[in-house]
Amino acid sequence: MSRIADLELLARTADLGSLTAAAKALDMSPAGASAAIKRLEAQWGVALFVRSTRSLRLSAEGERLMPHLRQALEALAQARAVATGARRSTVLQGELQLALPSDLGRNLLQPHLEAFQQRHPKLALRLLLSDRNTDLMRAPVDIALRYGAPSDSAQVALPLVPDNRRLLVASPAYIARLGIPASPAELSQHEALRFMLGDELPKTWRLQIGGEWQDLPVTGRHSANDGEMVKRWALAGIGIAYKSKLDVSAELRSGQLVHLHPDWLGEPSPLYLVVPGRRQLTPAARALRDWLLPRLNGT
Repeated sequence: MSRIADLELLARTADLGSLTAAAKALDMSPAGASAAIKRLEAQWGVALFVRSTRSLRLSAEGERLMPHLRQALEALAQARAVATGARRSTVLQGELQLALPSDLGRNLLQPHLEAFQQRHPKLALRLLLSDRNTDLMRAPVDIALRYGAPSDSAQVALPLVPDNRRLLVASPAYIARLGIPASPAELSQHEALRFMLGDELPKTWRLQIGGEWQDLPVTGRHSANDGEMVKRWALAGIGIAYKSKLDVSAELRSGQLVHLHPDWLGEPSPLYLVVPGRRQLTPAARALRDWLLPRLNGT
């Protein structure tokens, strides 16, 4: 049977992309961490990571296992909390400052946060909406909801939607007018609605097609550093967007947007609740995580 500590190490190594950083975050020796990963690989009979002298990334088998592993670790954490009485009723009060991605915060998260605040009337929420990653050490922020695990191993990242991915989407009106790209090469002939994280304009979108990752060239006259603006352009039938599934879940259900080529696998875009350190993992932060977890994974 696999040790829980080994499984936690595996998840943290996948998050950080570094066995050394994961060992440091979990107060383990590098040698002990390396032995734990080798022990898991021997028990499961698969290579979990692809290693080189400069990088470490999950293997194909590791990527398939990771969502199930995170669910198992979350279930264990909840069981541990129940056993230790951590879920006793607590009055949450004071102020909680949250940094949120713009599109996700305005649309999907807003009703869930409002319901959470009604459940805890003595707790005030202050929302900071931006698509730039907030510096948790400098900004007056208690919690950040963020796509992708933080690179700082001192920060604590709790998975909310570990299996979230990006999707190619367009409106029915756009599809009726210009069709769906029949091949990866045809994508460059369509209007790409590009999201800029920072000042760099992306020139490619990365997708896994036929089991291989490809960087597909994209062009277009519409770009913005605001995720909601990109979605509005897609809804207006202006072009094709490459969006997080969470951001477009409601529009996919309503038929306002269509998932193009479901067989083209988009980049992983896991959503985490991030705090600067373990001391900031307060009862309010844990309560918010527990509130959002079942609601976001039902989208």
